[in-house]
Amino acid sequence: MHKNFKNIEKVVFGRGSFDMMDSILSERRTDNARFILFIVDDFFRSKELERRLPVRDEDVVRFIDVDPQEPTTEQIDTLRDEVLVSRGIPAGVVGIGGGSIMDIAKAVSLMFTNEGSSTLYQGLNLIKNPGIYHLGVPTISGTGAEVSMTAVLTGPEKKLGLKCDWTVFNQVILDPELIATVPTDKWFYTGMDTYIHCIESENGILNNAYSHAYAEQSLKLCREIYLGDSAGQTPENNDKLMVASMMGGLSLTYSEVGVCHALSYGLSKIHGEKHCYANCLAFQHLEDYYPEGVKEFKQMLAKHKVSLPQGLSKEWSDDEITAMAQVAYNLHHMWNHAIGTDWQEKISLDTIKKLYERM
Repeated sequence: MHKNFKNIEKVVFGRGSFDMMDSILSERRTDNARFILFIVDDFFRSKELERRLPVRDEDVVRFIDVDPQEPTTEQIDTLRDEVLVSRGIPAGVVGIGGGSIMDIAKAVSLMFTNEGSSTLYQGLNLIKNPGIYHLGVPTISGTGAEVSMTAVLTGPEKKLGLKCDWTVFNQVILDPELIATVPTDKWFYTGMDTYIHCIESENGILNNAYSHAYAEQSLKLCREIYLGDSAGQTPENNDKLMVASMMGGLSLTYSEVGVCHALSYGLSKIHGEKHCYANCLAFQHLEDYYPEGVKEFKQMLAKHKVSLPQGLSKEWSDDEITAMAQVAYNLHHMWNHAIGTDWQEKISLDTIKKLYERM
């Protein structure tokens, strides 16, 4: 299989690179209605980062609380419509925050140029027109959303991304100083998303030399960050994590994720669990699919004294487990990668229900 995918056009990396944003945006400000839409995690409201935003009088700033809810199609449609009615089409969209903010910025940039609800575009290559210029500034690392060609949205019927070449950011600013304020638990869970991306990318039929090269280096960095002699949330490790996140995202772009992510989508859709945390809840029980990865993951849990809940399924009804299993089963591309082209002969709805019952 060959993928002719679009990568990020420009990347700037390094401490203090956030302050380059004004000069980067200045050349875009003649497009469309000549204003920038800043989408910022509400965590930064009234904090130093807000004061550093290169906002001009004509710009629009929206602070969005993404905790606990992940991005929804309704949220994207409402944001797009409100801005269109009041101001028109922006010259560009800037997303500043974690994976959810990255996905909101990517999705909104597409929906300014594509009619109707974003629910119409959940899937591969359903977007009809290129979106407007969009710039991503991650303030937490691990999801790989800064390089992904997917903007994951939860809709009324499914949790699935807007996935095409035009989803990818035009520009990314990777400033490790911005992730210094991330709480330790979230720093761990999002870092594990990178680790799991790579384990799943490597262990499946779509793995190849290109995806392997990125996964190999990303896993090396993850092991230094979470298991090395200097393991922990240090400035040096934050530099490494920001790079590992990007490489993990590129690895899965040219390969695919697998069983853990399929189960995670069910947990997020039915129980509202945040993506990275949901991955950790699922991954700890997948020894029969990823034995070496799960063994190492548990070493990381122990090293950082992270305790994940057990026995969650005892509180779930059969209807809830069935609903989660249906969400997971419908992610055919993930099962195809993890199990093989004959996966439907090996994986049934009952098989997936039993995986949820382990949790």
